[in-house]
Amino acid sequence: MPKPAHCTSCGAPIWWTITDAGRRLAVDAAPDPEKGNTAVMRDGRGTYVSRRPTDELPLMAWEKLHVPHVATCETRRPVQEELPVTQCLGVIRLDDHRKGGRRP
Repeated sequence: MPKPAHCTSCGAPIWWTITDAGRRLAVDAAPDPEKGNTAVMRDGRGTYVSRRPTDELPLMAWEKLHVPHVATCETRRPVQEELPVTQCLGVIRLDDHRKGGRRP
């Protein structure tokens, strides 16, 4: 079995997978059946392939659940702080300012 790659930001071990859409997705190298939401398996060529299990196609016996690394990377960008809620000063009616005035 090949050694996992390492995240360039945090250094954690990861597997690079190919999704159903053909895109690359980094998942944590250790399976996590409790928090994982991505099914990972190796195809006949040894490539790691990932997909989202659904009700129609649940997790198969040969697949393991992994967590996408973007959800666990310690050095990823922090989430933007919530902006303060401003009070609504009321609704402005624009009908009076439109050409022709108010429409019936």
